[in-house]
Amino acid sequence: QVQLVESGGGSVQPGGSLRLSCTASGFSLGAYAVGWFRQAPGKESEGVACIPVIDGSTFYDESVDDRFTISRDNAKNTVYLQMNSLKPEDTAVYSCVRIAAGSDCREGRYDYKGQGTQVTVSS
Repeated sequence: QVQLVESGGGSVQPGGSLRLSCTASGFSLGAYAVGWFRQAPGKESEGVACIPVIDGSTFYDESVDDRFTISRDNAKNTVYLQMNSLKPEDTAVYSCVRIAAGSDCREGRYDYKGQGTQVTVSS
């Protein structure tokens, strides 16, 4: 059974940092590109970052570029999202997705999505 489980969310003050984890089960995460999406209240879901199968060409939305870093540890079947210099507008539920076979980070078509973890940035 394919499953993605996010963790690491929480409440932080502006300027703070959090590291989110996305742990997969039921398949080898190393064989797939993985992305992070977020959805704020009243807004549509948006792609935040994506890491391809082979490291070296990660993708970021311009709103988080230079603040967020996506990485993977295939031995732990886990993808991380390091978030620094957090802003109130980063408040959202963050979910990881498995990019579907045949798609890639540019297209962003996914076939599985986790339940998400809440990130709240507030003073």
